[in-house]
Amino acid sequence: MLNNPVKNTEKLVFTRPRTIKEDYDYPFCAGCGHGVVLRLVAEVIDELGIQGKTIAVASVGCSISMEKFYDLDIVGSSHGRAPCVATGVKRAKPDRVVFTYQGDGDAATIGMNETIHTACRGENITTICINNTNFGMTGGQASATSILGQITTTTKKGRDPKQNGYPVRIAEMVALCDGAVYVERTGIFNPQSIIKTKAAIKKGFENQLKGLGFSFIEVLCACPTGWKLSPTESLKYIQNEIAQIHKLGTLKDLTRGDNI
Repeated sequence: MLNNPVKNTEKLVFTRPRTIKEDYDYPFCAGCGHGVVLRLVAEVIDELGIQGKTIAVASVGCSISMEKFYDLDIVGSSHGRAPCVATGVKRAKPDRVVFTYQGDGDAATIGMNETIHTACRGENITTICINNTNFGMTGGQASATSILGQITTTTKKGRDPKQNGYPVRIAEMVALCDGAVYVERTGIFNPQSIIKTKAAIKKGFENQLKGLGFSFIEVLCACPTGWKLSPTESLKYIQNEIAQIHKLGTLKDLTRGDNI
């Protein structure tokens, strides 16, 4: 019998970000992309050391549950109006880091006007738009970003351009606004895309800390419940279908001299 003790080679590589509540209540459906993005945001806040000065603005939709998830100051807003509320918060407390966390039904449909005008004004805030191409919380209805042919509770035969119009590409619209300094579209469907999404979110916060203006990060995320797909199928659907319409990449980055 060997007397040599077995060496413990395990290394701690993952811990709960401080910004996430220790006793948080995970409110999302199985396979939903919100949990991944919310964790990335928390990791960025921790890494930048800004938890005590960050204010999140939630709107109607799945993001309304943020107070269950984050140990932050959080302000609620009516549907689509998060950028307006965030504008007021930032102007009242310019030393705070203010971000909105919204869905596509919120930021690109009901609240598209607010999103565009906030970008045109160049408000020094950060908006994170979770695009799952439907109203995920209220019953899976079509949103402005739903792709052609997509079946939803309000487009039961698939989105028809003659009946329902064409998809709104919200990131491209924001990028046209002079006050937008940084616009990026990422996705959550594999490890590489998650890494890119975190980098985009971090840059959006860093731009605000530097006082550069409005940053808009759109993230293509899975909604297995709304799409009537399994979590695995939903990840493939993002990559093979949605990302073919809502193209991934940097649309505008004035911090390096780029523009569309």
